[in-house]
Amino acid sequence: MFCKIPDQLGRMIELDQLPQRIISLVPSQTELLIDLGLKDRLVGLTRYCIHPAGLIEEKMVVGGTKKIVESRILELQPDLIICNREENNQAIVSFCDHIAPTYVSDIDNLEQALEMIADVGELTGTKFKAKSLIRNISSAFKTLKKIEVQQKALYLIWKKPYMSIGAGTFINDMMEKAGCINAAQHLTRYPELEMEEMIKLQPEVVFLSSEPYPFTTDDIAEIRLAFLTAPSQSPIIPNVIPDFKVVDGELFSWYGSRLLKTPEYLQNLQPKTIE
Repeated sequence: MFCKIPDQLGRMIELDQLPQRIISLVPSQTELLIDLGLKDRLVGLTRYCIHPAGLIEEKMVVGGTKKIVESRILELQPDLIICNREENNQAIVSFCDHIAPTYVSDIDNLEQALEMIADVGELTGTKFKAKSLIRNISSAFKTLKKIEVQQKALYLIWKKPYMSIGAGTFINDMMEKAGCINAAQHLTRYPELEMEEMIKLQPEVVFLSSEPYPFTTDDIAEIRLAFLTAPSQSPIIPNVIPDFKVVDGELFSWYGSRLLKTPEYLQNLQPKTIE
């Protein structure tokens, strides 16, 4: 027995030997595999696995994160498949389970992300590289400066309908580490919000993610106008007109090796203080 560990759903993953043919159905974990030096052993990925650039031209694309081409996975004869509870549905995981040992991550915070990196290192025989990566990510997050006054922030991931980020999500954890109070923290997972509901939350800043919906400055103009023209929530106090920022969704939501870049990005989003 080469390796026997539970995945993040508590399912036991058993490998008889070092895996040589790996499929990843999770973009951030695909990038992690590459950064662990496993490019030659990665045989299949999704069309959303855009990092590093050019990888999808070199490897077989087996579909997306929500819909796979089962025949391609069968053709590749993998000996390890990497999935995620949120990115991939139960039908995909069940199919993969019948093909090869399938590790499923389940990540709502930084600590679970680091645990996943350690697990992938263990499963692929790269545990020393994984431990080094974990140390570097942990050190980078420790450099994040704490701010005395937290911003009340609303984070949007989708339009038509507008969707935000509630409690129990990885993005919520990154928002907290950036020094923000999530305006939608009383909601769970990925709530849909009407414009009126967003205005009632009275955020000081609205983050519009670059993915999965690619928000633009045109979207900022549309939402700002709605805030400006909305009836006041109070006859005495005018509505808060927030700042609006299109932010890098990958640096808020990718929980693999890209986390090395996240702390500096979050630091730059914090309000600038005058010395």
